[in-house]
Amino acid sequence: MKIHCFRHTELAVSDYLPTWAANHGHSWECTLVPSAKRLPRLSDLDCLIVLGGPMSVWHEDMHPWLRVEKQYLEKVITAGKLLLGICLGAQLLADVLGARTYTGLHQEIGWFPVETTTESRNTWLGNVLPSSFVTYLWHGDTYDLPNGAVHIARSAAFENQGFIWNHTMALQFHLEVRPAWVRLLAARDAHVLVPAPYIQSADKILGQPERLYRDNNTLMDALLQRWFDSVHQHS
Repeated sequence: MKIHCFRHTELAVSDYLPTWAANHGHSWECTLVPSAKRLPRLSDLDCLIVLGGPMSVWHEDMHPWLRVEKQYLEKVITAGKLLLGICLGAQLLADVLGARTYTGLHQEIGWFPVETTTESRNTWLGNVLPSSFVTYLWHGDTYDLPNGAVHIARSAAFENQGFIWNHTMALQFHLEVRPAWVRLLAARDAHVLVPAPYIQSADKILGQPERLYRDNNTLMDALLQRWFDSVHQHS
């Protein structure tokens, strides 16, 4: 399978996803959207993964490329390609599917429990995600659910932590989390790690055991495999 990745920042991405792709025999290419002269042809990808970034989806005047990317995502959805949005990527998918995106009441930064919804278990997701798990989050924006979407996860700070819309999937949390990537984020954005109900200190963020990263990556592996398998079963 030809997997393409959209990035929105120069910051290095977690090495989990490209490693996963290689280990499962998939090709992996990335485009840094803000500086791209053109986006890939739809025929050059089977799956698109849209990653995060510090901007908001409504900052089109500040970042004109957002309009171009949203138009492209509409085409990907229409073409029936596999599409996964993570963090900002999830918010972009909500926007493209007609839902409201907005600044939340809190920023949520660090390791927090996420609960999966009952309705998610009645979809192709089944029980691939446990009822509750601790994962990594870094965001302040959120979204309403698009019409026809299935709500799949929530946290104490944000009701909408993920949804699926047919075989399009949005995750506000980071199961692809890796230690080196977290260190980069914590260094780049250290100024936002201030005392608040849902913001953890740098020491707490960086002091988590390797086991927690492995648990998240194991969940991501199972989720991606279930996603790919579900599409093949219905193709």
